[in-house]
Amino acid sequence: MQVTDLMSGFDPAQPSAAFSKASPPPSVHLDQACARLKAAGLRITQPRLAILAGLIRHGQPTTIEAIHQEVGPETCDVVTIYRCMAAFEAIGIVRRAFLNNGTSLYEIDLGEPMRYHIVCKSTGAVTPLEADLVTELSAAVHRVEEGLRRRGYSAVGHRLEFFGVAQADALAAAKFKPACSQLITDQKAVT
Repeated sequence: MQVTDLMSGFDPAQPSAAFSKASPPPSVHLDQACARLKAAGLRITQPRLAILAGLIRHGQPTTIEAIHQEVGPETCDVVTIYRCMAAFEAIGIVRRAFLNNGTSLYEIDLGEPMRYHIVCKSTGAVTPLEADLVTELSAAVHRVEEGLRRRGYSAVGHRLEFFGVAQADALAAAKFKPACSQLITDQKAVT
């Protein structure tokens, strides 16, 4: 299997939504990831290529299970994906985020600016923050990291997760709540 096969479905003129318009096309991201694997002394195997391509295609934090679905069971098993993610995280080509229930999400990290997301607690949907919020947040995080470096810390990094319930989900829950409340009231009246 060739890199071009793994990247099928990508139109180089239409970069993935996960990458900015200034970003190189996804096939370049796969080449960069392969170069980082080589530099770290890791072999470039077909499962690793498929996993990296799947991460790039997803373009946002995603679960191991979704990656396994993306690459298919004929390419590799779930255990291989877990092992690869651990290796990729150790060499810094993936970032791990977490859902509010502790589930790990992974996204490709090839040195581009940090992308921040909000995860819906109701559905698990991952939505990128708006550019103006990211700019403001990045500036604040940079100030904190610089302050820590001045205090003598090295290899400073951060994990910052946002969780909430999307408005549509909150409205749906509110519509459902009165019916639940009525059921509870009815049950109390019976007992």
